[in-house]
Amino acid sequence: MNKLWSEHVQGIMTLFLSRRLRFHDEFFPQYEGLFRLDPNRELKVLEIGCGPGALSEALHRWYPKAKITGIDRDSSFVAFAQATVPDVTFLEGDATRLPFENDSFDVTISYTVQEHVAPESFWGEQRRVLKPGGVCICLSARRGIQHTAPCLEMTQEEQAFWESIPQSEDELEKLGVCRYPMSEAELPASMEAHAFRAVSTGYAMIDLTPDDPKYPAELAEAMIDEGRKAALEAIHSAHSDGAEKAVAAVNQKYDERLRLYRAGIKQWDTAVSVTMMVRGVK
Repeated sequence: MNKLWSEHVQGIMTLFLSRRLRFHDEFFPQYEGLFRLDPNRELKVLEIGCGPGALSEALHRWYPKAKITGIDRDSSFVAFAQATVPDVTFLEGDATRLPFENDSFDVTISYTVQEHVAPESFWGEQRRVLKPGGVCICLSARRGIQHTAPCLEMTQEEQAFWESIPQSEDELEKLGVCRYPMSEAELPASMEAHAFRAVSTGYAMIDLTPDDPKYPAELAEAMIDEGRKAALEAIHSAHSDGAEKAVAAVNQKYDERLRLYRAGIKQWDTAVSVTMMVRGVK
């Protein structure tokens, strides 16, 4: 069982909820214009590095005639996705050795995976499993905007908790996280260098600003609550004594943020993520 990523890099709920927001139906028009996939075709789509399944879940909604398969090397992510996302096939496997025959899929897609995998394997395996004329879509996170509400700044209790944890060897470096980063120019050039044609780029701007009245209350509160769950999961995953005060402080400050939202007292805190898309054809 491989649980390295879910236990040392990003927790299941942190990854699932953040991606569920970024791939909310509210933002589908942006992705639709970038992906340029035919919703009337019975496409076979493979998501590589699917994590706990949020993008695969969205793809199933957006392209209901498609057959979606998600693959990830983390056992916990795959088990969560299998239990949470219906009508999608999830498998455990490695992006560098995809367990599929040549010419198996119409579309391959990934989100924040490229930077962790050697280019020869990342592009080469996708090209191998794609049918002739198949589409490879690579989504890559870029620098965005982050502004925290004053009531959500780190509390003394949280700071004391994190300072109490002994420093250890950098787990991210050991796991090879972000070992192969590419710039906005290098990414499409790399796809072209690995024999994809008709390469194009585009960007999705995902604006998570709960106080903006364009968002319904349910979505706005989900934006706020995603931060709460991520903070709590990080504390619990530290497996350290003395977490009670930090947990209480997190809940208290997010309760206050929700109170302000419901009272119409705007904070205008925001998280704007920028997602680069590179699209190529086999």
